[in-house]
Formats: sequence, C-alpha cells, structure tokens
Amino acid sequence: MLRTYIFVSNNHHYSVMKIRYLLFAACCFTFSAAQGQLTLEACQEKAQLNYPLIQQHRLIERTGEYTLANLSKGYLPQISLSGKASYQSDVTALPFSVPGITLPSLPKDQYQVVAEVQQVLWDGGDIRNRRQQADAATKEQTEQLNVGMYAVRERVNQLYFGILLLNEQLQQNRLLQDDLSRSLANVTAYCENGIANSADIDAVKVEQLHARRQETELTTARDSYLRMLSFFIKDTLTAESVLLKPVPEQTERFEINRPELQWYRAQEQSVVVRRRALTTEYLPRFSLFAQGGYANPSLNILQDKFDTYYIVGVRMNWNFGSLYRLKNNHRKLDAELGMIRSNEETFLFNTRLQLTEQEAAIRSLKKQMEDDDEIIRLRTNIRKAAEAKVANGTLTVTDMLEEINRESRARLDKAIHEVQLLQSIYSQKHTANH
Repeated sequence: MLRTYIFVSNNHHYSVMKIRYLLFAACCFTFSAAQGQLTLEACQEKAQLNYPLIQQHRLIERTGEYTLANLSKGYLPQISLSGKASYQSDVTALPFSVPGITLPSLPKDQYQVVAEVQQVLWDGGDIRNRRQQADAATKEQTEQLNVGMYAVRERVNQLYFGILLLNEQLQQNRLLQDDLSRSLANVTAYCENGIANSADIDAVKVEQLHARRQETELTTARDSYLRMLSFFIKDTLTAESVLLKPVPEQTERFEINRPELQWYRAQEQSVVVRRRALTTEYLPRFSLFAQGGYANPSLNILQDKFDTYYIVGVRMNWNFGSLYRLKNNHRKLDAELGMIRSNEETFLFNTRLQLTEQEAAIRSLKKQMEDDDEIIRLRTNIRKAAEAKVANGTLTVTDMLEEINRESRARLDKAIHEVQLLQSIYSQKHTANH
C-alpha cells in the first residue's frame, strides 16, 4: 500500500523585513503569479505584507512620535490658573493701639485669582532623559513585534513544503496507477491464456482502488494546504499553480541573526536609559515665573479691597527624597539587566542546540539519498523479474503486486527525501535567520 508522508517543522518564528523591500517583493510576486509560478520567497513576503500584525509597526511609530512631541512641549512656557475663596476665624492685628489713629483690620473672608507663567531654565536633564526613554520604549516594542511576526515565515514554509511533498506523492501515486493499469492488462491476458484466474484480476483491481483512494486523500490534503497558503498570501491558489522548488545556498556555518537578539539589545538599552534618569531625580530645577493676580486682600494686606498685583522671579526646586531610594533603584536595574542577559544566553544556547540537531538531520538525509537511486534500480529489476515469473507461471500475482508496491515506495522515499532535505535546509536557515 502507498503511504502518506507529511514532514513539518516545530519552529514558529518570523523576522520582519523593511517595508520598501516588502513592496518590491510583492511586485515580484505579482509578476510571478501572473506567469503561474510561485516561489517560496515571494510567498513569504506576500504573507508578511498581508499579516494583520504588520499594521502595528506604524501604530508603534506614531505613538512614539506623539510621545516625543508631548515631551518637547515641556520646554514651552507653562501656564496655570488658580483661585480660592476662604473664611478664617482670626486675622493678624497689631498688639497695641495708637491714640488718635484707627488702624484698618484684615477681612476674615478672603478671595484670590492667580495666573502664573513658568519657563524652565534647567530641569536637570529630566525632559531629555524622558525623550530617550520614549525612544527606547518604541524601539523595544518594535523589536518585540518583530519577534512575534517571525512565526509567519515558518508557517508559510510548512505550507509551501507541505504542498511540494503532496505534489510528489501524487506524482508517485499516478506512476503507481500506471503500473497497476499495465499489470491489469497483463493479468487479464494471462487469465485468457490460463496462467492466471479471476481472483488475480480482482487482486489487481483492489490495489487500483487503494491507489485511487490514496489519490483522493492526497488531493484533499493538498487542496487544504493550498487554501491555507492562499489565505496567508491573499491570492487564489489552485491545483494548477506551480510551486517552484527552492534552491538553497549551501553554507557550512550559520551566524545567528534572530530578531530576538535585537529585542534583547533594545531591552538592555532601555535599562541603560532608565539608569541615567536616576541622576536627574536628585538634581535641582530652575525656572522663571511670573504671577498676576486679583485678590482681596492684595499684596498690601492693610487695604480691605480688591486689587490687582504681579510677582516675577526665579524659582529653584531641589528634592533630596530620591537619594533614599537611589541605591536600591540601581540594584533593581542591575537585577533586571542580569535577567535580560540570562534570557539571551539561554536563547542562544537553545538556538545553537537546534542548529546542531538540524545539521545532523541534513547529513542523515543526504546519506539516505545516496542509496535511493540504487534501491530504485534494484527494486525495478526485482519488479520486472516478478512480472516475468508471473508470465511463466512460477510466481503468483499477489507476490508481483507486492513487488510493484515496493518499487513505488522506493520512488516515493526518494521524492520525500528530496523535499525533506530542502525543508530541513530552510528550517536551519530560518532558525539562524540567514
């Protein structure tokens, strides 16, 4: 019986390219699709362009721009307006009286409306550091999104190679059916000559039915893979679509260039920026200010009437409270940086281990393929000899059918090994992001 093989990988990551390159690749894909041929690279770029998560890149960029714009406005004059109305139980009065002079007393109900304009002279680098933190946060979010997008590429690889593998199985299935049709014609002739009987004809027909049923299963699976790949690339693929086998470049060693590494760099930079910000917390702030008010009492507290006033000057604010937390904050950032570097080392260790396993699988497949042609040649000779023995009446039709199936499996194994080798090479390229 013909067996079904589907070889997939367990890696689910994806790396995001530049938008301009994506647009160029999409144009190449359109031209290729118009010619009825598809390449793996074109499908990858098309799927990347159409994946909904890609829209978050622009959203993250806009959010960062708005944040920086808002922080820059911190250097503009800051205007505030305040007011109050109060009643107090007592007011300031002179503890003595002057004969012949009546001194006015302060009102117990007081009112005030004040507008103030403040201009930063020096904020200890607070706004500058917050801008750097916003830049670092935007970079970190972008790299984290790239890590999430990396899975799309591997999913497209699985579908693409799955379709290639199913196409190979269908092709071998058709060859098997051709062999069975030829065998049926021969066995029918043998039956007419008294060498075989009707049971032998039925045995061949049973194998034909099995092969047709296998063809239906393979066709259904391939159609399912084509629909899923069509969904990724947003283009209709049919059984007539030609998926070209990729020709990978052979590389002895791959340099790991995964988006996770850029994400770790962005996290480290974010910690560095936050560490610099700790210094600004205990530095003094200087600013100019101007106040204008309308109050009762006004600056002249001896007058019980509403009047306007203004005050201009320089203000300094120096808060030492952050010094109490400074050492612990540094230790906290050191621990966070240590966790980031530990995660990076773990990721590199696992990635190198995966590359080593994939390299071993590639070597194994190459070694198996060295014997595939010889196995097919020998199986073909055995099948031809079996057909000759059946014609001479020295071998049963059932035994001959078994040899036909074995030859078909040998051809199928070779086709499967070829596709598996391609997928293993591309899985290795994907693991290292080469």
